[in-house]
Amino acid sequence: MAIKKAVVLAAGEGKRLRPLTYTRPKCMIQLAGKPILQHVLENLKSAGVCEAAVVVKYKKEAITDYFNANPIEGLKLTFIEQGEKYGTAAAFGYAESFATETFFGVAGDIITEASALKKLGEAAEGEVTAALHAVDDAREYGTAVVREGKIVSFEEKAERPKSNLANCSLYVFEPSIFRRLKHLKKSSRGEYEITDVLKGATAVQIEEYWLDMGLPWQLFSANEFLLSKLPPTSTDKVENTTIRGKLVMEKNVEVHDSVIEGNVYIGEGSYVGPHAYIRGTTSIGRKCGIGDSTTVKNSIIFDHVNAKHLTYIGDSIVGSNCNFGAATQIANFRFDAGHIHAVVNDVTIDTKRTKLGAIIGDNVKMGVLSAVMPGKMIGDGCWIDAGVVVKENVERRTHVVLHQAITKKKLEGESVH
Repeated sequence: MAIKKAVVLAAGEGKRLRPLTYTRPKCMIQLAGKPILQHVLENLKSAGVCEAAVVVKYKKEAITDYFNANPIEGLKLTFIEQGEKYGTAAAFGYAESFATETFFGVAGDIITEASALKKLGEAAEGEVTAALHAVDDAREYGTAVVREGKIVSFEEKAERPKSNLANCSLYVFEPSIFRRLKHLKKSSRGEYEITDVLKGATAVQIEEYWLDMGLPWQLFSANEFLLSKLPPTSTDKVENTTIRGKLVMEKNVEVHDSVIEGNVYIGEGSYVGPHAYIRGTTSIGRKCGIGDSTTVKNSIIFDHVNAKHLTYIGDSIVGSNCNFGAATQIANFRFDAGHIHAVVNDVTIDTKRTKLGAIIGDNVKMGVLSAVMPGKMIGDGCWIDAGVVVKENVERRTHVVLHQAITKKKLEGESVH
C-alpha cells in the first residue's frame, strides 16, 4: 500500500532526558549531526511519504524554527499544536483535518529504519496496524499478545509480561480511527492513550533496528547505529592526522595533527587539533573547538562546544554552548569496575554500564582543573568553578564554588638565593 501521509507526535518534553530537554524537546536532541525528528522524517520520506503533520507543544519554536530554516526536500510539513488534552491518542486526534486518507502515525523520537516503515505499510490491514519488536526485557515496554496476526491484549510495563513483543509506536491508521479516539476515556495517568485502540489491530513484527529512547545513556546506542549508516567523506583537507576508522565531515571542518579512531562525525565549521585524540563512536556538532591535547571518547557533543586544552570527555553527552576550562576531566569508570548508577528525576537507576561519564545541559561553563564523577548530571546554565569535583547531580542554573582553607607560614632559616 502506498501511504503518502504521516502524523508525527513531537509534543512531549522527555523529562527523563533532562538536563538535555530543559532547553529543547526530546525529539530535537541531535544525533549524528541531526535532530532525532529529522531522522524520523527522512525515514518517512524514504518510505514514500510526501506530506507529514508534526504535532507540537513543548518548546514548539525549537521545532518549527529549525525545519523552516532546514526544509526536507520532497516532504511538505504542517505543524499542528496539541491543545489541552494530553496523551498520544489526544495528540493524534488534533490531526484529524489533515489525515483524510490512510496514514502513518509515528512517535517523533523513535530511531529505526525506513525499511521497517515500508514493511509496516505493505502489511497494513484494517483500521489499525501496529509494529511490534521482540525485546530482551519486556518489563521496560508496553507489550502485546498476538494470535493469528491480531493483537488480542496489551499491557504497559508489566512486572511479569505475557509477551516479549514491544509496541514500537509505529502505526498505520485509517481515517475512521478518529471516531474511536473521540470516545476514549482517560487512562490511570489522566491521559488519552493510543494503546487503548490496539486490541484487534493487525500486528506486524519488525526485525530492523528499533530504539525508543527514554534514558540519556540510550542515546549512545542510537548514535552508534546512525553513524554506522553514514558513508565516509573525503579526507583531503585533513592535515597530518592518523585516521583508523571512518570519518564523516561536513563543510568547513579543520582537522590537523591529531588521531581519530572509530566512527566519528564532525559538524560544519568545527576544528580538531592540534594533538587531539577522538575515538570510539563520537559525534561532534557544528562550530565546536576540540583543541590541544584534548581527548573525546565515545561521546555526543552538541553545537558550539569548546574543549581546547588538555580536557578529557569520556562516554558523555554535552549540550550546546558549553565551555571546558583547561584540564577539565570527565571521569567515566569506577575504581571497582562496577555498574554506574545515575539519579534521574530523584530515582537512582542502575545504568548497567561500566563506562558512563556526564550528562551536561546547555550553556555550562567548567573551570580549569574541574572534574565530574561518573554518571553525574549537570543542569543547563551552570558554572562549575576551578578545582571543583562534582560528586552529585547539579541543578540547573547553579554556581558551584570550591572554598579552600589556606594556611601560610614563614619558612625558618636563611633565605635561599
